[in-house]
Amino acid sequence: MTTTQRPVPTRPLGTTGPAVSALGLGCMGMSALYGESDRTESIATIHAALDAGVTLLDTGDFYGMGHNELLIAEALRSAPAAAREQALTSVKFGALRTVEGGFTGYDGRPAAVKNFAAYSLQRLGTDHIDIYRIARVDPDVPIEETVGAIAELVEAGHVRHIGLSEVGADTLRRAAAVAPIADLQIEYSLISRSIEEKILPAARDLGIGITAYGVLSRGLISGHFTRDRELAPGDFRGMSPRFQGENLGRNLDLVDRLRALAETKGVTVAQTAIAWVLAQGADIVPLVGARRRDRLAEALGALDVTLDAADLAAIEEAVPAGAAAGERYPAAQMAHLDSEH
Repeated sequence: MTTTQRPVPTRPLGTTGPAVSALGLGCMGMSALYGESDRTESIATIHAALDAGVTLLDTGDFYGMGHNELLIAEALRSAPAAAREQALTSVKFGALRTVEGGFTGYDGRPAAVKNFAAYSLQRLGTDHIDIYRIARVDPDVPIEETVGAIAELVEAGHVRHIGLSEVGADTLRRAAAVAPIADLQIEYSLISRSIEEKILPAARDLGIGITAYGVLSRGLISGHFTRDRELAPGDFRGMSPRFQGENLGRNLDLVDRLRALAETKGVTVAQTAIAWVLAQGADIVPLVGARRRDRLAEALGALDVTLDAADLAAIEEAVPAGAAAGERYPAAQMAHLDSEH
């Protein structure tokens, strides 16, 4: 494992998508689900990411009920023109919310797809979305209809590329038969590896890239989460099985093993975990959910980490596939994942 200094490289989003920075910035936590965030620091973090050469900004229209898109728009307006022009927006849609913040399902009807897009374009202050995807498959609407509606948005110039999120291999194939799919956004990390059996091979067979979220498992394998940490009100990790009771202890034991490896190489736990995802293939772009500039800087350091075969074998031995305790979502949310069926 060695470190070198180099500019942020790019990776293609599949065979039909754009070239993007090898790390993308997931912006959800700046608006929702992890407790209070600092607007000024959030915008500064987006600016720092753009300045470093990160081009892919990932959001969802339901993150803070539009708050996240407005935040990104503000950050882009105040960024240097060159950085703004290089930025690519990846937007998820379809989640239905309540005033209280609850989730009540997903809407993938063609009319709804176009409605969601119209609102996102207004909030983002742009004339197009670079990659557009439904957050979860609507069980009442064939994926062909949802993708077909996005394809019409592409034809009209409102969307540049079509993406998918958390779909299984069969759904991926059905969608790809309708229109070119740039990438599949799906959870993938050292402790979330279920895509390796069927989904990742299908994506590669179809020439579809992977944008991997949860590469630090919501901070669980970042090296910064402690056994006695008290979560803020509104932090959804309070309901996540992997952060509960004995599960948390067992999972942090895995992190301790990873820390021992990282320390011998002079890098951090987070950098090791991100570098592992980067090493799984040039068709995989990890999304890092940094909300602060210091966490962003640490994540970017993963680009300077080279894992050789011995390093990868040691990591695999320390954190083997299937070692995590607990599911990645509560049962009700797992039921919405086409990728898990």
